[in-house]
Amino acid sequence: MKVVAIIQARMGSTRLPGKTLKPVLEKPLLAYQLERVQNSQYLDEVLVATTNKRIDNQIISLCQSLKVAYFRGPEDDVLKRYYLAAKQVKADIVIRLTADCPLIDPSQIDTIVKYFLDNQKLQYVSNTLNRTFPRGMDIEVFSFQILKEAHEKAKTKKEREHVTIYMTKILKSFQIYNVTYRKDYSHYRWTVDTMDDFILIKKIVEELYPKKQHFTLEDIIQLMEKNSNWQLINQHVEQKKD
Repeated sequence: MKVVAIIQARMGSTRLPGKTLKPVLEKPLLAYQLERVQNSQYLDEVLVATTNKRIDNQIISLCQSLKVAYFRGPEDDVLKRYYLAAKQVKADIVIRLTADCPLIDPSQIDTIVKYFLDNQKLQYVSNTLNRTFPRGMDIEVFSFQILKEAHEKAKTKKEREHVTIYMTKILKSFQIYNVTYRKDYSHYRWTVDTMDDFILIKKIVEELYPKKQHFTLEDIIQLMEKNSNWQLINQHVEQKKD
């Protein structure tokens, strides 16, 4: 069973263009995410799935410099992009990640992948259906089989733009599982969609990375609890609707 993490990334963004490669400590956000994801114990490969647009040549250049595999596909039909990327690398199990979550914790990826592998009836496992993890720790794991079915059958614009909407709709309850955290930290927002989001992520990375490159979810929680006013930086930001 080949396990592949596919990170969807693009430079185009309505609220914060170029956010994927915005630098912190002279290093782009996507490079931090790739470094973190590659510490997962269950991964066979990491792939960045970007678009065919010229502006995303910058993402390809970063992948090439870091020797990370990449795939280019349609900008708006993200479901097709995922399917073709997964097919190209012959993935059996896909971990879906997005480039606006640079602080993703590889140990949390491993928790969700392990649950998927240990429960053979499951086709989809995530920590987003019933949110207890901070936003920005979003992880979805699903079989290539259900990705293929979704790609072949999903018709609406919404279903094509948002990779897992169709698959969770057609799966039965016993084929889906949601992993919850030990405590509800869903009030934290560690995803990058606006400049205020970036300011918070920048503060977290600048504080933790020089002391401990492989900092964990728990390290970030401790930092946020120590600096409780940091949450005010982006708590007003509304998540874009699917």
